Parts: sequence; structure tokens; C-alpha cells
Amino acid sequence: MTDADRTTTPLVDEATKKAAVAWVNVPGGPALALWCTPLEGALLVVSGPGEQAAPGLADATEAQVTLRGDHGGRIVTWPARVSRLVPGSEHWDTVAPLVAAKRLNASGPTTALVERWAADGCALNRLTPAGEALAGDELPADSLAEVPREAPGVRVTRKPFRLHRVRRR
Repeated sequence: MTDADRTTTPLVDEATKKAAVAWVNVPGGPALALWCTPLEGALLVVSGPGEQAAPGLADATEAQVTLRGDHGGRIVTWPARVSRLVPGSEHWDTVAPLVAAKRLNASGPTTALVERWAADGCALNRLTPAGEALAGDELPADSLAEVPREAPGVRVTRKPFRLHRVRRR
């Protein structure tokens, strides 16, 4: 990809280079915090079995990406063109090992991880800036908070137990 093919700003470039987590919103779905790896002005995201869940991203052609700064506040939001890398292609063979090397807590060597991604049908998506970014005063002023979604990890809260017996006199 040449520089003329990309629509970007210095802020998007700098924020993308430092990104480890991005909020990705696929049309029709909620924004999800996803682990990502920056490479050549784009973000690479792995999802699928044994990896992070990103419903709709594997088949999407566009998404909205929000990056946050070190202090936790939104610094830039940009539309992204989503392209999926196909296992066995030259691009996959070049990029997948680089992404796998950055994968924290991976079990086994990088080559085994890349082979598992290909065998299990995991999606390796490239999110490339594809439009005007919102930054500074252009970003929404409200929190954009949503009601927490149902999750299998949620447990019913039990009543607290007593650590000692209360004696009555």
C-alpha cells in the first residue's frame, strides 16, 4: 500500500503506532475493546476460536476505530476499511508471524500459533484508516456509556457470610 492510498493524519498515525487496545465498532454492533497490533499504518486484529470474540468483524468491510491515550481518554476516532488476510496467502505468511510474536500469553511457539489460527478458522483482519478522523473538540462530549451486556462470566451475588458468631448476653 502506498501513502497515496491511505487517508490519515499525523494524530491517527501516532495513535495507531502506540495502540495495544482499540475500541472497534462494526455497523450494527456494539463497540468492543480488542487487542491489536500496529503494522504499516494499520491495526491488525485476531479473533475467533481460542482468541478474542469480535462478532461481525471477520465479515465486515468497514468499522469505526476509537483509540485512547495513556490517560484513558478518547483522543481520536476514525473510520476503517476492514480486510481479512487469507491463510496461505503471501500477505498472511508475512504478517501472521509478526502478529503472533506480539501475542501475550500465547501457548507454544509463534509458528504453532499461526498454524492454529489457520486450522481453527481464526480471522486476522487489517483495519486501515479510510476517512476523516474525529479528534479534539470534534469528539462527543458525553461518555457514550452503554448498559452492560449479558456475559457468561456474570455470577449471582450471594449474601455475605459471618466470620464469627455474635454472642448475645
